Amino acid sequence: MKKNMGSADRIIRFIVAAIVAVLYFTNVISGTLGIVLLVVAAIFLITSFISFCPLYAPFGLSTCKMQEKK
Repeated sequence: MKKNMGSADRIIRFIVAAIVAVLYFTNVISGTLGIVLLVVAAIFLITSFISFCPLYAPFGLSTCKMQEKK
């Protein structure tokens, strides 16, 4: 698996996941919408930790900075 997520992308996903988790566990969001958002938040956390987004791959997207060749 080649990394395709940069630092900013990872940080944004982590912050969004944390906000969704706080809103869910404080019962601001609940029901089916809350569960769906919690699952999306979990996916955001997993992808931010491994620095790979499976949805970026088919489209050839990458938010990583390219390393210069020496």
